[in-house]
Amino acid sequence: MPKTNLSRRSFVKIAGATVLSASLPLSLLAQNKPKELMLYIGTYTSGKSEGIYLYRLDMATGALKPVGVTKGISNPSFLTVDPQRKYLYAVNEVTEFGGKPTGAVSAFAINKKNGELTFLNQLPSQGGAPCHIIVDKAGKNVLVANYVGGNATVFPIQADGKLGPSSDMVQHAGSGPNKQRQEKPHAHNVVLDAANRFAFVTDLGLDQIKVYRFDADEGKLTPHTPPAVPAQPGAGPRHLAFHPNGKFAYSIHELNSTMTALAYDAAKGTMQPLQTLSTLPKDFSGESYCADVHVSPNGKFLYGSNRGHNSIVVYAIDGKNGKLTYVENVSTQGNWPRNFGIDPTGTFLLVANEKSNDIFSFRIDAKTGKLKYTGQKAEVPAPVCLQFVPAFG
Repeated sequence: MPKTNLSRRSFVKIAGATVLSASLPLSLLAQNKPKELMLYIGTYTSGKSEGIYLYRLDMATGALKPVGVTKGISNPSFLTVDPQRKYLYAVNEVTEFGGKPTGAVSAFAINKKNGELTFLNQLPSQGGAPCHIIVDKAGKNVLVANYVGGNATVFPIQADGKLGPSSDMVQHAGSGPNKQRQEKPHAHNVVLDAANRFAFVTDLGLDQIKVYRFDADEGKLTPHTPPAVPAQPGAGPRHLAFHPNGKFAYSIHELNSTMTALAYDAAKGTMQPLQTLSTLPKDFSGESYCADVHVSPNGKFLYGSNRGHNSIVVYAIDGKNGKLTYVENVSTQGNWPRNFGIDPTGTFLLVANEKSNDIFSFRIDAKTGKLKYTGQKAEVPAPVCLQFVPAFG
């Protein structure tokens, strides 16, 4: 069972620090201009990592300061927090749990005074190597994508924040043209639309974004018609991000290093491809694999990560038609940028370099979307996921 071990020294309140109520909606942070945010960091624990790390982000400088670590958790690679920020949920990205071929998912209560995590419970994810997790917008369910299992599962959130037994599981079937990476389904990411009506599961193995009607009250996923949005053969869709206006979405593809802009019909739950661009410079000829994608809070820019080229690609978004214009590729200053995050105010972009064990902060130019390294970095073992929350206190 995971144990929480956060030193008392790690949670000493800094004199004069300005903090926000943890109940303040993230969408309002840009208006309130906080002096700092908190950052939970998911990691792989096969090396030197001890679990889930908590850092403080200085919103003036982009500096990251360590607060504490929740220890004893196996591979808490991806994290999510419920809408009220009372609970944190983490996948345990393993392929065996309880003697069975599955990963796990863990629930924690968040101490709103200092951010400390208290373990609540842990359940099998019903598929090997769970690699992505979200809470639905009503705060009623946790949804998990299982990479090796090639499926997606739903877990109801109980009144005390614990996870109840899975209410649904949808199993994918098939394969893709890349015999080494697409030999079977590989669910990699699950995203809900703004209305909480449709769930989209990117499947790297099938070159598809599976579409499901989602019932938050019952915790059920029902195949939609059409049941999937196809990607280019061999593309390997990995992550999907919606535009703030809900009219567009962007799919990043791991295997062919491309980004596709899609038009979204919220009433019908359907997506239509608009445009596909490379995430790499024209003169790059080495191996590289895309990982993560995020839209800036103001909806003007799109960012994606390239592992191998070790860069963040930047595009400008046409607000009228959702199409992209290439802006630049910027070095992540480290090796293998797995996940990255944009703070809710749109001031900083933080990059988690998994293989170089570090996180670098970049300031976002509000007019051009370009990134400028702040000179600030934090050394974190095998960082994978970055989850912002308002400062505690």
